[in-house]
Amino acid sequence: MRLFPGCVFSLLAFPMVLNAQTFRTLASFNGTDGSLTYYETLAQGMNGNFYGTAERGGTSTACSYNCGTVFEMTPAGKLKTLVDLDLTDGSYPYAGLVLASNEEFYGTTSGGGEHGYGTVFKMTGGGKITPLHSFDSSDGANPWAALVQATNGELYGTTSYGGANAGGYGTIFKITRGGTFTSLHSFDISDGYYPYGTLIQATNGDLYGSTYAGGSGGSGTVFKVTPSGTFTTLHDFAFTDGGYLYGALLEAANGDFYGTTYGGGPSGNAGTIFKMTPAGDLTTLYAFCLQTGCPDGEHPAAGLVQATDGNFYGTTIAGGTSGLGTIFEITPKGVETVLHNFDGTDGETPYGTLVQATDGSFYGTTFYGGPAPGGNGTVYRLSTGLAPFIKTIPTAAKVGDTVIILGNKLSGSTSVTFDGTAATFTVNSSGTAITTTVPDGATTGTVEVTTSSGILSSNVPFRVM
Repeated sequence: MRLFPGCVFSLLAFPMVLNAQTFRTLASFNGTDGSLTYYETLAQGMNGNFYGTAERGGTSTACSYNCGTVFEMTPAGKLKTLVDLDLTDGSYPYAGLVLASNEEFYGTTSGGGEHGYGTVFKMTGGGKITPLHSFDSSDGANPWAALVQATNGELYGTTSYGGANAGGYGTIFKITRGGTFTSLHSFDISDGYYPYGTLIQATNGDLYGSTYAGGSGGSGTVFKVTPSGTFTTLHDFAFTDGGYLYGALLEAANGDFYGTTYGGGPSGNAGTIFKMTPAGDLTTLYAFCLQTGCPDGEHPAAGLVQATDGNFYGTTIAGGTSGLGTIFEITPKGVETVLHNFDGTDGETPYGTLVQATDGSFYGTTFYGGPAPGGNGTVYRLSTGLAPFIKTIPTAAKVGDTVIILGNKLSGSTSVTFDGTAATFTVNSSGTAITTTVPDGATTGTVEVTTSSGILSSNVPFRVM
């Protein structure tokens, strides 16, 4: 799949190819249980299963069996449809779900709802869905991005189109878990347009995101916005340093931001990986399509994830040995390693961002391909030998606030500590989640759980606010 003209040679380093990985296709969509997972990032639930959305498919007749679905999948790959979406609940969910601190999932649909421009919804782990907001174009339209829960407990997101400005170039909004909606910003081309990527909240409390195009260079922007809505453009892409951003940014452990561009860059039109300082100074870390045929991949539509080994992992929707996309690893110094080449039978065109689950493995989805008839996409797992860990929801809170700890084999745990300070806790019946509160005297640092098989540490430091 090639959506831009051919690539040219770059002086950046050639990639390495590594084959000592374990890849497994876990589930293959058949249409009735969903089809075409788009900008999907799987969410790990309280029960250890994974939750996500499929943009099309399902059994609802409202869209001729194409409204999309919400699904649950066990780590072994057993797939279950939780919701067959219809036009009332919303339809065509491009993005994945987020597990909030109240143990419910929140998501968006790009269509349907009261006005036909998409919705924000919440869902229980059992699949009971409740629409919270229907977009009417003036407050935004067609959200492609997932939501993010900020440290104030509210959810923030973007719409790809619509808004207060003529032309409808997209918006930024916030919404409470109860459904109170506030528009924060409408794009106007000069500050970018079409914000497809999910927002992130950085450790300084501000939210960061990107736009597909627009800005002074015409090829997209990176911006920040405060929780109350003060907007600042940080970088304008000029195509030579990348362009056309789909994926979310990532704040790395070193405090810099990392991301991908779908096109542009020093090697032509195949896309880049970049790092950016909080002040907006940008460095191209890697340019794709360094060799004839693009064996290192091309067109990274998804964002990156920084794993527990400190390296970054991502996907390209094209390139590789079969031209159908890759999974790659890249070091902070810019050395890229191809970990897997999709060949169609195991999926193809992976638009979604990888998630590192608490078992240490990576999970993701493909838009097309797979062993099931119709090539409706897959869910897969890639194991690279990284050790299990725990993940906190949220990653920052005040003393006394409730915190969820996700993990595996937590039954029989004997202690939970926040940077060495002990906390009271309860383990759920499946041994895959702990509910605790930030204890008096806790300071910013690693959360640790002592289990029957050893100590598990949080993948990122927990910030005590």
